[in-house]
Amino acid sequence: MLGELSKRQMLDLLEQQVIGRLGCHADGETYIVPINYVYKDNAIYAHSGIGKKINMMRANPKVCFQADEMIDTFRWKSVILWGNYTELTGEKRQQAMQGIIHKIMPLTDRPSEEPSHAINQAKHTNIIVYKIELTSVSGRYESHDGEA
Repeated sequence: MLGELSKRQMLDLLEQQVIGRLGCHADGETYIVPINYVYKDNAIYAHSGIGKKINMMRANPKVCFQADEMIDTFRWKSVILWGNYTELTGEKRQQAMQGIIHKIMPLTDRPSEEPSHAINQAKHTNIIVYKIELTSVSGRYESHDGEA
């Protein structure tokens, strides 16, 4: 059975997952890349070094984001959203980075070997911390046991 996720189901999926795919488009090119993220207060929060996706989002802040839960080929949930990219600075940047770290670090068995996620202002001043404020969202599922 195919169906639409309720708003609560979409938010639950966004809150539970830590990896999604970010789509951006600039200068006639579309680029999709997986990212670690945290969902909070109607926004996706993430971080990145300077590179293709940051340059594209700076050129065109309208982006698309997708997260899913795949159980198997015929049992899955997927949320796609559209929103606007904004870079964070100061206290908002620090709070977002801490939120990302608190969500992701428990998922690794070697946190000391994961330097890109450490909070160290001297080493990570070149890390861009950003949010994607949601403008619209859609969710679908497939299930054969009667539940979304």
